[in-house]
Amino acid sequence: MKNRFILLLLTLVGVGGCNKFLGTKPVDTLTPDQYYTTEDQLNTALIGVYDIIGQETVYGSAIFSIFDACTDEGWYARSALTAGMQVYNLDYSDASVRSFWRSLYQGIERANLLIANINKPTMDSVKRQVILGQALFLRGYYHFLLVSNFGDVPLRTAPTSSVNNTSIPRTPARDVYAQILKDMTDAEGKVQTSTAIGNSSSRISKTTVEGILARVCLYMAGYPLHDQSKYADALSWASKVVASGEHALRTTYDATLTNSAYSQIFINEARNVYDVKECMWEADFLGNFTDAYREDGRVGNANGISFSGSNAADTGYSYGFINITGRLYRSYEATDARRDWAIAPYYYSGNSRVNWPASTNVYNRNCGKWRRSYELPASGGKNQNYTPENFPLLRYADVLLMLAEAENEVNGPTEAAHNALNLVRARAGASLFTGATAIADQATFRQTIQDERSRELCFEGMRRSDLVRWGIFISTMKAMATQFAIDVPYPAGISYGVLGYNNVADRNLLFPIPASEISVNHAMTQNPGW
Repeated sequence: MKNRFILLLLTLVGVGGCNKFLGTKPVDTLTPDQYYTTEDQLNTALIGVYDIIGQETVYGSAIFSIFDACTDEGWYARSALTAGMQVYNLDYSDASVRSFWRSLYQGIERANLLIANINKPTMDSVKRQVILGQALFLRGYYHFLLVSNFGDVPLRTAPTSSVNNTSIPRTPARDVYAQILKDMTDAEGKVQTSTAIGNSSSRISKTTVEGILARVCLYMAGYPLHDQSKYADALSWASKVVASGEHALRTTYDATLTNSAYSQIFINEARNVYDVKECMWEADFLGNFTDAYREDGRVGNANGISFSGSNAADTGYSYGFINITGRLYRSYEATDARRDWAIAPYYYSGNSRVNWPASTNVYNRNCGKWRRSYELPASGGKNQNYTPENFPLLRYADVLLMLAEAENEVNGPTEAAHNALNLVRARAGASLFTGATAIADQATFRQTIQDERSRELCFEGMRRSDLVRWGIFISTMKAMATQFAIDVPYPAGISYGVLGYNNVADRNLLFPIPASEISVNHAMTQNPGW
């Protein structure tokens, strides 16, 4: 969150420290028994629960620049990188996987401590419930990121009682999801509406909970649970968001900055402008890594338009790690305003911007959604590696596409499914599926939704998970390996880009359980193939 806070981090001593250190009595810290005694302390602790979202190991970088780097949308454009999650060549000691696991359980521990102590202070009961609702939701969300990526994981719903309690077995994924649904459903009745919260998309609102519940239910309906009854639940939750009237697609834009409402979404994220109608929940960043309290991510730096020229203070340094695929480029109609924003239409030669020739050098083009040139001037200039740009976690367009997907699975390609899909396409200037062009069968509509999610939500950290839940991750990646080999002759010199597609195997449906967890948790088992 972009308010400045001194963050009190309440954590337990980690396993593996020396006995002398563990036996030392701290003299300048507060224990949980001494804390959580005032409303302000509850709010400060809540900030600590939120803090996990923006860590580099989660949405500050890893999810969009490592875990989702190689899909049918894009590939990791660094020839020197031959190992890592970016190219699906890793083992269970991988540092990014370890840090992801550790950060999420740290967030769960913070949430559990807050929930366990929620009734300690004397305060307004409504405000207490709002804090509790956010903590419950975030505990559920961190479990969701774990179970959807690792499968069966230890379910933690109480604070850790002892550093010696390390042998914790994996909880079946179905039971983890049941707790996620419980936490989030409880939260939905406690948190405030988006209107009541006001100009902030970093705080959890009622409709944000409902939208994420729709996402959770769609994951449960797909691989590995295949609980198709959850399509109806996903439809119900997405429909609640629409019926609330709290949200709408952005249709206006600042003509001095852009020529489409779609691109305005990401310009706003670069310029610290909140659009709570469209962007329901964001990972919130601020500053240039020189502030006293740093809340910076790598949005636009790791996944921006490559720039290393001398005027980086203006344009903003970017590594351009993520390039796009020919499949993504060809999936757009020429009139679709999303194409030339999501896909960079230009590159930098020194300090000069050069337009790419139409339809050529496609695989050499960077992801273009987050452009550092739009960042507002910062005191001390723009940092080379860290940016203040926000990252979307839930957009209203996503809710509409989830509604269309769930409606199709429950009732077929109805008018309601078409209407939700067409709202997203109309904003982009794409052709609509109406009348003679309406989609008549469920399978074709399903494929259309799968493609539309890529066109609308590409590079927003969900494509790999979407492909996995649909049960088409392996086949899609293998098809990409074949297509890459066909397409790559015209952008010569990037044949290494096919590496990630060729490496994909069944074991990549789940992340490996980290070596650090296996070594201390003797009740832990490893995922297949790792």
